[in-house]
Amino acid sequence: MSSGWRHGAILAASLVVALPDFAAAFDLTGAWATSAEQCRKVFAHKGRANQLTFSNFSGVYGGGFIAEPDRLRGKFENCKIKSRKDDGQNINIIVGCASGIMVSNVQFFLKAVDDDTITRQFPGIEGMEVNYHRCKI
Repeated sequence: MSSGWRHGAILAASLVVALPDFAAAFDLTGAWATSAEQCRKVFAHKGRANQLTFSNFSGVYGGGFIAEPDRLRGKFENCKIKSRKDDGQNINIIVGCASGIMVSNVQFFLKAVDDDTITRQFPGIEGMEVNYHRCKI
């Protein structure tokens, strides 16, 4: 084995260790609103536990959702994540949602724009997408 090949192998191995983990899932946890400027009008902390929830008139300010490790919550929906697949910037989530008297499965196609911005896409509907911004409240 030549010393040049050995050095090349060591360099290649060190680069693999130094590269970020691209297979890691996008951190969706937190509150997401359609307008970053409206976060404090969409979400509120309530109760003795100071739990994050929706304000009374959150829909007036664009609305949003709260993502937990195993759930997505809307103002009137509580959805359990059944499956999730991350493929680079694309996130495909299937949730089972309960709203009042009905249970349904919903599929979300999300694209991570950056750490604090995602876009919900609606395949088959040209030009239809909704941007969400992470709220730091």
